[in-house]
Amino acid sequence: MIRDDIKAAQLAAMKAGDKEARAAISLIQAAIKNRDIEARTGSAPADDDTLVVEVLQKMVKQRRESITMYEQGGRPELAEAEAREVAVIERFLPQQMSEDETRAAIEAIKGELGATGMKDMGRVMAELKARHAATLDMSKASGLVKAALA
Repeated sequence: MIRDDIKAAQLAAMKAGDKEARAAISLIQAAIKNRDIEARTGSAPADDDTLVVEVLQKMVKQRRESITMYEQGGRPELAEAEAREVAVIERFLPQQMSEDETRAAIEAIKGELGATGMKDMGRVMAELKARHAATLDMSKASGLVKAALA
């Protein structure tokens, strides 16, 4: 499980004295704990790794947005700190699908659902997320789905 990998990495960072990695991993654990608390009131995913991957993907997305804002604001040192956090977080994410694999998955789903135009985008995106959420950046997939249905 990804949670176990995160805990092991936390211990390794503590033993190695890697303060940056330890801090980033602590943020990961806090975000996962918050998501666990939220999940108590709703329906939790059947697979724990799915929940953890959702949290990690959200954290990466937030940090990439921050990097862009810091670079636009002329704060490269803060952008570099965020980039280092992204590197730590991405260690725990499963291997992401390549663009070609994503296109193939979209075409397969499009064929199965009989999707022909933009009116079917929601159905295609929902099915894509159901099947490949852990290994796919949904924001990038959205653009590819639009192109495939246009």
